[in-house]
Amino acid sequence: MRIRFAPFTLLVTLSVPPATAQLGLPPVGPTVGGVVERAGSTLRPIQGAVDEVARSATRLADARLSRLVDLVRRNRDVLELDAAGDPARRGELLLTGASEAEVARAEAAGFAMLGRERLDALDIAVVRLSVPARQSLGKAEAALKQLLPGAAVSADTLHFQSGGAATARTPGPAPVPAAIDQAVGMIDGAPGTAVPVAATRGFARGAPTPSHHGSAIASLLRSAGVRRVAVADVYGTDAAGGNALAIVRGLDWLIGTQGARVVSISLVGPNNPLVARAIAAAQRRGVHIVAAVGNDGPAAPPSYPASYPSVIAVTAVDGRGRALIEAGRAAHLDYAAPGADMLAANAGGKWGKVRGTSYAVPLVAARAAAALANTEQERGVIPTLDREALDLGRKGADPVFGRGLLCQSCPRRK
Repeated sequence: MRIRFAPFTLLVTLSVPPATAQLGLPPVGPTVGGVVERAGSTLRPIQGAVDEVARSATRLADARLSRLVDLVRRNRDVLELDAAGDPARRGELLLTGASEAEVARAEAAGFAMLGRERLDALDIAVVRLSVPARQSLGKAEAALKQLLPGAAVSADTLHFQSGGAATARTPGPAPVPAAIDQAVGMIDGAPGTAVPVAATRGFARGAPTPSHHGSAIASLLRSAGVRRVAVADVYGTDAAGGNALAIVRGLDWLIGTQGARVVSISLVGPNNPLVARAIAAAQRRGVHIVAAVGNDGPAAPPSYPASYPSVIAVTAVDGRGRALIEAGRAAHLDYAAPGADMLAANAGGKWGKVRGTSYAVPLVAARAAAALANTEQERGVIPTLDREALDLGRKGADPVFGRGLLCQSCPRRK
């Protein structure tokens, strides 16, 4: 069964051609009997709708930049911008894949050792270096990359939750029988005690600390039938929460200690070499990473970790099957799932409406876990999800819905 929607429910980029060009029509002008003038009158509202979508995309992109700059301004003691202009932990760089000789060379150049650690499950060694005195993070990052071209150098960049807290409060829904035995890991904030999970561990200052966003994600995993949810809290009360090193530490714990083979990440950030390496290592161990495209609109840069190779990138639709206008983008798009007009729990255990691509991710993660838990499944997770997906929009895979809608009946509706 296929469902089609009007083209103007789709996301657009900042470059929007005139409506006549979009529709493959000739330019509107005077002609016999005013036929084309009437056609122009019909098309003007459509052009207005397209222009409004473009303006919305611009506003989202501008809001994103303002939000990031304001965050750094308010937390100058712990944050600064890296070489690419992304928020990161102040004065600290991460080094992977470096030899002892390269580490010594960095120290000789004024980069002081802050610590070393090995992430056993991911088989990754990380060296933390402080930048030279009176040198900005961006300049130090560029200098270290030039000094050590064979190593992976990155700032400890931040990642942000891609959905707001639940709004209207309602009584909790009736318990859903948990039917999926495969453990699912979750990298986010911690859930409140009203949302039962198998394990929670903190990887940031003040963690674990209950959060509304983490509670909502955990409640949706549970509502979708997952029995065992393990949570890595990478935020706590830390102004530099959601940093790359915290995410990698959390991922290492989830797959090494908790046995998660599906990990739900409703966070977005920039391309980070350490995170990219960690996700590739997890995938080599058979772990499926499911991530959100974010809510900064189609004009925002591609989101990560959704854009890393083989990560299951997820966008969201509302209760009528329309793509969320604020949905961001990734280098590729795999699936859509409900992300609005549904209920999730907050940290206090109250249920309310949520909206954002964040909330589509746990639903897709649950379906991936179900595919893994099915011992009779021989075709693999992605082919199984492809068979489940309901094709939306134009026939086949497209940049708005990916390969189709999953878990359309999973969430409790408002």
